[in-house]
Amino acid sequence: MSSTMERTKSIPLQPPTYGNLITILSIDGGGIRGLIPGTILAFLESELQKLDGEDARLADYFDVIAGTSTGGLVTAMLTSPDENNNNRPLFAAKDIKEFYLSQGPKIFPQESSYRLLAPITRIISPVMGPKYDGKFLHELVKEKMGSRRLHQTLTNVVIPTFDIKNLQPTIFSSYEVSFPLLDP
Repeated sequence: MSSTMERTKSIPLQPPTYGNLITILSIDGGGIRGLIPGTILAFLESELQKLDGEDARLADYFDVIAGTSTGGLVTAMLTSPDENNNNRPLFAAKDIKEFYLSQGPKIFPQESSYRLLAPITRIISPVMGPKYDGKFLHELVKEKMGSRRLHQTLTNVVIPTFDIKNLQPTIFSSYEVSFPLLDP
């Protein structure tokens, strides 16, 4: 057995929230289309609130919340603690839709391009670098999230990303922050 596997086996896992069942919420990406999971998650959370009270939040029901791209932003919003009440999320799921409606056009500005060039643009774009510069998003995240960090999330979080400069995947995980692996 490799030393990495031995170290991984020695890391204690948190017990699942519901018996032997591990619950995972996975949120896809898609830029401004974050409105879609935002709307669905708001509905889900409202149904859970009917059962368990108005303070119920999605972070209470999932052992892991994961999201990539805009889904990572939604994941952060759902799991970041409120400074005034560290056991509750900063955002309710119903806040996500309004966030995307008001901030989405600034985060994901639409370029006017010729329809005839669209297929060529789709082929060349991945090589050219990120679609959006991210400056506005970085400022907005700092404003909304403040000094909150990954290890503070209210449930386990996984946010897969792609480092465009080094051309490799990078995974941000609250689990790895909580239980860092030691070097061999």
